[in-house]
Amino acid sequence: MTVDQISVFVENKPGRLAEIVAILGDAGVDMRAMSIADTSDFGILRLIVDDPKRAQDLLRTSGCVVSVTQVLAVAIADKPGSLSAVLGVLADADISVEYAYAFITRKKDDAYVIFRVEDNERSFEVLKKHGVKTAGAKELYDL
Repeated sequence: MTVDQISVFVENKPGRLAEIVAILGDAGVDMRAMSIADTSDFGILRLIVDDPKRAQDLLRTSGCVVSVTQVLAVAIADKPGSLSAVLGVLADADISVEYAYAFITRKKDDAYVIFRVEDNERSFEVLKKHGVKTAGAKELYDL
């Protein structure tokens, strides 16, 4: 069970992030989560949105360099230690996390963590075996 994550290469210049976010907002695409990592020349904006295909089309039409990556979404209790437990399950299975970012929602008592791992299918099975609740695309898009 994976979720489409939109990745956008963003020039490191004032206002560029605002422009990209406005493209989505003006079109009614709702962001669920975002993360940005940068270097001196560019950043990588990672987004979970309610309509990934539309977001991808809008951004590409606007001249952005866009890719889609399959990531895992995990629902965890919004309390201390929950993330540590999930990371422990992955570590015990020798699964390396390339990157992760989290978000909360006002509609539930859960927090959500997005994980980029080398093997989504194996990671999903390990998490399922240990009773970790994963979240599907529809669940995130409907938040």
